[in-house]
Amino acid sequence: MLTAELKAKWRKPIYAFFDPEPTIEYRKDNRKCVVFRCSAKNCKKREILRYLDTKDAGSTGNMRNHVKTCWGEEILVEADKAKDVDEGRKVTGSYRKNGSITASFEKSKNAQSKASFSYRQHTKTETRMRPFDIVKDRGFVCLMKTGRPHYYLPHPTTVARDVKQVFAKTRKRVADMLQNNDSDINCCIDTWTSPNHKAYAAVTVHFEHEGKLMSLLLDFIEIAKVRTCFYP
Repeated sequence: MLTAELKAKWRKPIYAFFDPEPTIEYRKDNRKCVVFRCSAKNCKKREILRYLDTKDAGSTGNMRNHVKTCWGEEILVEADKAKDVDEGRKVTGSYRKNGSITASFEKSKNAQSKASFSYRQHTKTETRMRPFDIVKDRGFVCLMKTGRPHYYLPHPTTVARDVKQVFAKTRKRVADMLQNNDSDINCCIDTWTSPNHKAYAAVTVHFEHEGKLMSLLLDFIEIAKVRTCFYP
């Protein structure tokens, strides 16, 4: 059973991302711990353990790292602005309900605070891997035609065709430029891991063209294995 004394300590906004009733259990080596369960619907790692026999038993570092991965850093920043866990649950509750951080679109009670905005309209398109479908999305159409009802939006297949044609012409022009260039061409490969734990590699070229330094991105790919380097 959780004591009222323990619960009274969990007033930080970070606790709003977890179920309000954690449990006391005995896990690794029969050690006593508090089990916090993430309240996100699609969380792959729901449980965050906090062992009570350590000096940093009150640390929220592992909880914050989990929220950044599971929920995203944007909503964590907004929740941190709340004064306590109860106010933080208003942010997480609205996010679970409609997928947006409604609190981030409103000014707080302090009139001097600034309203911040989300880039939510891009999220579904990016995760579905069908970027051209955005032009027929009802929300996107409303956004584009607000104040401009006469604007014409092409069909997704038209956009896809035009983008492919532009890509083919651009690729040929870049190839001709590099093959006919008299200066040295320096190729670079840059790899990194994004906040969602996916690794990417970018191939760039740097050269002199008509007396000016030019840099071009040749390719951008997702790679299978994540590599992390630590520098002193």
